[in-house]
Amino acid sequence: MNTETPKGDRIAKVLARAGVASRREAERMIEAGRITVDGVKIDSPALNVGPRARITVDGKPMTPPEPPRVWLYHKPLGLVTTDSDEKGRKTIYDDLPENMPRVMSVGRLDLNSEGLILLTNDGALKRKLELPATGWMRKYRVRVNGRPQEETFEPLRRGLNLQGELFQPMLITIDRQQGANAWLTVGIREGKNREIRRAMEAIGLSVNRLIRTSYGPFQLGNLKVGAVEELRRRALKDQLGLSDEELEAPGAPAKRKTDTRGKTSVTRGKRPPLPKGALRKTEDDWATGRREPKPRGKTLASKSNKAPLKPRGKPAPKR
Repeated sequence: MNTETPKGDRIAKVLARAGVASRREAERMIEAGRITVDGVKIDSPALNVGPRARITVDGKPMTPPEPPRVWLYHKPLGLVTTDSDEKGRKTIYDDLPENMPRVMSVGRLDLNSEGLILLTNDGALKRKLELPATGWMRKYRVRVNGRPQEETFEPLRRGLNLQGELFQPMLITIDRQQGANAWLTVGIREGKNREIRRAMEAIGLSVNRLIRTSYGPFQLGNLKVGAVEELRRRALKDQLGLSDEELEAPGAPAKRKTDTRGKTSVTRGKRPPLPKGALRKTEDDWATGRREPKPRGKTLASKSNKAPLKPRGKPAPKR
């Protein structure tokens, strides 16, 4: 009796990667008899399919799944990180460019938080990046009301027990005092629901601004509010440790190596040109870690001041 598992990927995974639906929703579609494979209607998600399988959804051919992709997104204030909201509030998916494929967020930021969110089209990669075992540090710029001292944060640095819920130790530094508010840099590894806000409230501080500036090795940098930027394939290999096989679409046959030096960037609208001369940083620039633009214009070593270069050596004899 042959007990080997058929080669390929689970049908629900392939449907999710093709942007048909989430994996759970895909399983419900299968049970409802809406999916056929090679002309046969299936009623169980316990099926592996290969790259040559002919899959239809509601009688229409399925678009082939894409390879794993990851984007950086600068979430604005006032958006919820869910597919849909029961209160009718705008979600991050309402804000994304229309030419974006179906994506999922890696972790969440609440309505009143802003900053970096990772987006991916791959459910398995999403779960991998969210696992506590990954151990990635998430860093935030946090503005609190009050004049805290170093000893104020000792309970959070040791690890907090909040009504039986354990918070791992946080890395906290006081960056500067600005009037009645203090700016902090906070690093956490868990990312529980409203973790930083709840922890600060436990020691008598109120958070009035929270910006995520990094997620593991990925930085918010100069990404504009509401902008989306895709990571290069090389970054996925180097930073996520993905192999060439893992970067292919589910069930896809092996491909030859191709030049991946290009970079896809999706932004909302055109970015304004850099002004001449360096600008003084605003509070937003300081909080998000944006670098000041370098001054433009002529310098002492501009081309107009250089003498033409003389050819080296003797000229070649005429033939």
